[in-house]
Amino acid sequence: MTKSIKWIFWLLIAANVIFFAVMQLSVNGQGAPELYPVHEEKITLRDLSESEPVQAPTLEVASPESMPVSAPVAVPVAASAPVALVAKELACFEWGDFSGGELVRAEAALKKLKLGDKFTQHEVDRNINFWVYIAPLKDKAAANQKIAQLKARGVTDYFVMQEPAEWLNAISLGVFRSRESAQKFLEDMHAKNVSSAQMGERSSKTRATLFMINNLDADMSAKLTLLQKNFSGSELKPASCH
Repeated sequence: MTKSIKWIFWLLIAANVIFFAVMQLSVNGQGAPELYPVHEEKITLRDLSESEPVQAPTLEVASPESMPVSAPVAVPVAASAPVALVAKELACFEWGDFSGGELVRAEAALKKLKLGDKFTQHEVDRNINFWVYIAPLKDKAAANQKIAQLKARGVTDYFVMQEPAEWLNAISLGVFRSRESAQKFLEDMHAKNVSSAQMGERSSKTRATLFMINNLDADMSAKLTLLQKNFSGSELKPASCH
């Protein structure tokens, strides 16, 4: 190797050394961490099986007695609305039909209720379709004997037929607008042991009395309903108030 080549070779090595030194100084000047020597002879490995157990941190929970009690929250109470007074509903009825002795008895019963001017009565024309009767007897004496039996059994409303035809000396016990009313009355007669009473159709025009009872409260309406049961064959039904 010639002297010029050797000189160039050593010049390149010197340049690399200088360049490497400059780079190290530049990096350390920017705050890069310094490298410290590691002493291997001072490093020891610890056996984890012989180490003490690590206790987890405990959290203290406050007991309910120690917790602060919040003050009750006052809830505003709305003032109660005024209660409206509701008027009691009044009822009105139509009760009928009546004639003869039953009419007198019904008038007396209504007066006992002390209704004052709350009831009125008026006559109406009816086309009677059904009646309860005792078949014609052979003569007037037999009819009088049957009437005595009726009175003994509590039957006071009757009428002896005076027609000279087929109904002569028959005894009418009641006339009705409907079959249901006639049937109910017939059952009442049988309950009184009037076994000869029977029901039939009878188309005839007659006059009857009808009661109008107005403005009854619940208590008086109940009393009237109970009273109606004492008059077999009569009909009590709601009506418009006047």
